[in-house]
Amino acid sequence: MKLDDALFNWLQIKYVAESRPGDRAAQETYQFFTQILKEDFNLEEVKVTEENGLYVIQFFQNGQEYARQFPVEFVHQLLYDIEQEPKYNE
Repeated sequence: MKLDDALFNWLQIKYVAESRPGDRAAQETYQFFTQILKEDFNLEEVKVTEENGLYVIQFFQNGQEYARQFPVEFVHQLLYDIEQEPKYNE
C-alpha cells in the first residue's frame, strides 16, 4: 500500500468512526489504519484540518514535515455509502 492510499483510507475511516461512535467495526478499523500509519510508514504528529473544501493532513515522517490534501466529498463518500446500506443501520 502506498502512503497516499493509507492516508486516504485512514481519513475516511476516521470520519466514519467520529460520525458513528457506537460502530465497533469503524472504531477497530480506525485503530488498525492508525497503527499502519505509525508502524509501516513511521508517521508522527498526524493532524487534520479542513480548508476550502479539502482535508489537509499534516504529519512528520522520519523527521521531515509533510502535508497531503483530499477533497471533502471523497472523504465523506464512505460514510454516505455505509448509511445507504440498510444492513449497517439496523
